Amino acid sequence: MRPTGQPVVAYSPDKSEADGLSTSELLSRLSAELSRLIRDEVQLVRLELLRKSKRAGFGVGALGSAGMMAFFGAACLLAAAIVALSMVMRPWAAALLVGVVLLLGAGTAALIGRAALRHAVPSGLPEETVENLRADVRTVLEHAKR
Repeated sequence: MRPTGQPVVAYSPDKSEADGLSTSELLSRLSAELSRLIRDEVQLVRLELLRKSKRAGFGVGALGSAGMMAFFGAACLLAAAIVALSMVMRPWAAALLVGVVLLLGAGTAALIGRAALRHAVPSGLPEETVENLRADVRTVLEHAKR
């Protein structure tokens, strides 16, 4: 892959070489270079989306752990209600305390997961690809003016 923002030039434009080619040969070259350019840009999009989807996997995992914590929080609320009957503290207060602590943990994990997903999922077009396409258009326009 080429560095971000660098145009693809298959050969250095040489006026004497281009002057000797027929229109059909020039169009053939143009077609080949455009095909290569499109293949390269599609590959760049694939790589960029793969990188971002890996980041999204972390966010999904955090949200999954938030769901597990919420489930165990509800189970603890039930278990604590039974166990707390034999405690010095009133049974409902002990069950409430344990359940609230676990649900706070679930809320924290959910916020972390949501933030990770917002950061990982692209808000628009892939940035590197857009930058490369702009550079390619500038290069084509510069060479078209000559």
